[in-house]
Amino acid sequence: MATHTEPQQTYTVDELAARAGVTVRTIRFYGTRGLLPPPDIGPRRVGRYGPGHLARLALIEELQRQGMTLAAIERYLEQLPPDASAQDLAMHRALVATWAPDASEELTRPELERRAGRALSDADLDLLAGMDVLGETGAEGVLRVDLGLLRLGLQMLDVPIPHETILAARAVLVEHTREAAQELARLFREEVWNPYREREADPQDPQHVKAMKSLSAHMQPLVVQALVTAFQRSLRDELRAAFRAPGEDGALSP
Repeated sequence: MATHTEPQQTYTVDELAARAGVTVRTIRFYGTRGLLPPPDIGPRRVGRYGPGHLARLALIEELQRQGMTLAAIERYLEQLPPDASAQDLAMHRALVATWAPDASEELTRPELERRAGRALSDADLDLLAGMDVLGETGAEGVLRVDLGLLRLGLQMLDVPIPHETILAARAVLVEHTREAAQELARLFREEVWNPYREREADPQDPQHVKAMKSLSAHMQPLVVQALVTAFQRSLRDELRAAFRAPGEDGALSP
């Protein structure tokens, strides 16, 4: 039986600029720099952009907030898988955003729904809370909303997987990424911070501390990229191995 696939929403360059909060000139500039793929050319030779372009613009904006130069952003984007989907890019942005200064806002439920562009049920709010996208503020009817994670959280609401499974998967990821973060912190401390302190006469000098914090901040997006890319590839390989067609070597037995 043939399956029906909903067509992806597309945008003209003006519509994309409005959705992304940038200028048309910026979009064209990113295109010339190779930061943004060219649009599909439709009737009357009008360029049409898709969700992937919107997600890439959001990622570029987040990397700029981290203080990365355009040259550094180019190198970052070049390392992404060529078939990275809008969801993949949103995941990168969400994880990169966790390194940024607090980007939360306090919103009422109606304000959150306007920001989300949709009505949110109590079950939706419970899932978003379980993913740390939102939390209580102590003020009645006011929620703390992590803007960096909001878009990804909203996308997860439409995934055809039980909410309990999504939260269980998140718990697994949090546990193991915490272990990875601890190991990376140990590596950074032993291989970068301690040798630096030994070389400097006054390692507590504010300028030296500021320099080390700056180095750490610039490393973080690159570490996130490596982590997300490695995870995506490993998960893809594991799923392919688990769901091979019956009769293939290594296929699961019924």
